[in-house]
Amino acid sequence: MRPEVIFELLQANETLIVISSAFSVLTCAFFVYRALLYRDPLADRLAGIAVRQRSLKADLVAPRTRRKKLEAIGLMRGLVQKLQLLKSQEAKKATLQLSKAGFRGKDALVIFFFLKLVLPFVLGGLAILFLYVFPILPLASGPKALVAMIAVVLGAFLPNLFVKNTTTKRQKALRKGTPDALDLLVICAEAGQSLDSALKRVAKETGSFTPEIAEELALTSVELGLLPDRKTALDNLVVRTDIPELRNVVNALSQTEKYGTPLAHSLRVLSAECRQERLMKAEEKADRLPTIMTVPMIIFILPPLFIVLLGPAILNIIDLLVKM
Repeated sequence: MRPEVIFELLQANETLIVISSAFSVLTCAFFVYRALLYRDPLADRLAGIAVRQRSLKADLVAPRTRRKKLEAIGLMRGLVQKLQLLKSQEAKKATLQLSKAGFRGKDALVIFFFLKLVLPFVLGGLAILFLYVFPILPLASGPKALVAMIAVVLGAFLPNLFVKNTTTKRQKALRKGTPDALDLLVICAEAGQSLDSALKRVAKETGSFTPEIAEELALTSVELGLLPDRKTALDNLVVRTDIPELRNVVNALSQTEKYGTPLAHSLRVLSAECRQERLMKAEEKADRLPTIMTVPMIIFILPPLFIVLLGPAILNIIDLLVKM
């Protein structure tokens, strides 16, 4: 390709190059900032637990006639309240999903609904801006309209996708830390500690390497001391986590509370089952590895191998045919 043609192509896509360069610089600066920024996740989670504890105390101590409604906290809350989204049936489902993802702040639901309302307009407006006002891609009118519609739909579903992805990662971390937490609970139970103090101790010990399980156990210990029914506090743990390992733990703790069975023995059996299940999952992944590696081997390993082995012979045959 001639240099004149390359220069013309660069001039035609000058806007795209500038935007791409700016985006690359901002992305690099953001990741460098995140790498240099130190944040203690345990401190943030403990602060959230303290807020939850104060909220529970206020709900239990204050009389119902004196409870005031939450005031508006800005544009987001005002917009959501005007549309009556906080009182809809969808709000209960969204609250449960946000709780499973670890977002339990008093404004988490407001921010979630505000983003669901605003993001379609924002992404749609950006798509129209860069497709019609400042066109950076040479597309026809039909594909431009399709891209704009895709941007609007993506903005509507992006908060749900983010919450779902965060929930999946959190549940994976909870499953990973449950066996270690159960071992510590067994030690605390055999030492003669009560369930409340054992949960607090385990939450403190597991906060450095599994902050998710530490947060849930600490919140459960707070609810056990504040809620009138202890079974409700244990059921809340199952609702917040929604994983079978902790559901089995809650069932064992409920039976212990109801029938007076030995706590340490039940927890020891559950800990052994969790570790066995984790070992079986690891073995299952190892058994799937040859099947998963088949396609990469066929695509990336076998062709170079054939070239190295058969290449010299093919070249010799070509030379002999040329000489003949």
